Amino acid sequence: MQKIRHTPVAPTRTRRLAPGGEIDAHRHDDHQIAYAGQGTISVTTDAGSWVAPATRAIWIPAGTVHQHQAHGELDLHLVGLPATENPLGLDKPAVLAVSPLLRELLVEYTRDPGNDSPARLRLRAVMLDQLKASSEQPLHLPIPTDPLLRELHDLLRADPADNRSLDDFGRQIGASARTLSRRLHDNLGLTYPQWRTQIRLHHALILLAENTPVTTVAHSCGWSSASTFIDVFRRAFSHTPGSRPATQVVI
Repeated sequence: MQKIRHTPVAPTRTRRLAPGGEIDAHRHDDHQIAYAGQGTISVTTDAGSWVAPATRAIWIPAGTVHQHQAHGELDLHLVGLPATENPLGLDKPAVLAVSPLLRELLVEYTRDPGNDSPARLRLRAVMLDQLKASSEQPLHLPIPTDPLLRELHDLLRADPADNRSLDDFGRQIGASARTLSRRLHDNLGLTYPQWRTQIRLHHALILLAENTPVTTVAHSCGWSSASTFIDVFRRAFSHTPGSRPATQVVI
């Protein structure tokens, strides 16, 4: 990562980023919620990356060194919460489900951050209640610490459509499929198919944010057909890749 900025207070605000735009590595003494009302946001730390479309938000605990990147035209809604206020009880970054109600609360709460009216304080209380009810989603793409797994990770990220078996990859990097499977379980707690699917879904979210056609995304990410991809995507995100939740656009 680049030089790390320290911003004690995590700002509550809206921000628009162009495709590929970044917010460099930094940390806050506060917790932060990052929500993309339009486009897709990715957050990267030393432990991995988290990607969230408009049906998800990313929880970033206080003190976490992280950077943001925009995929597609991004309307970014940031909510800062004091370190003493943790409605989720999470001490690591996480992707959270965002209901239609929570989506509107996040958008409205970040619209006028300088407003301390009683009405806005009530809105904040409802937003925190909705956050407590949000379920954590298994959309973390961990970066392995094991050297062999890092090599495999780089191969899969470079070409998610590569459908070679774990045996084939193992021959390339000099390890048996059994060794790689055991290290995946010990290092990441995942099976090879689970890990590969997460890598593919992360890549798919980025391509979709760039308005790539669904069929092209499916084949670019290694699915045999668009219908298979749509089924996997729907189970992961609760909507089809061709649909977008209605959101308010920040001007």
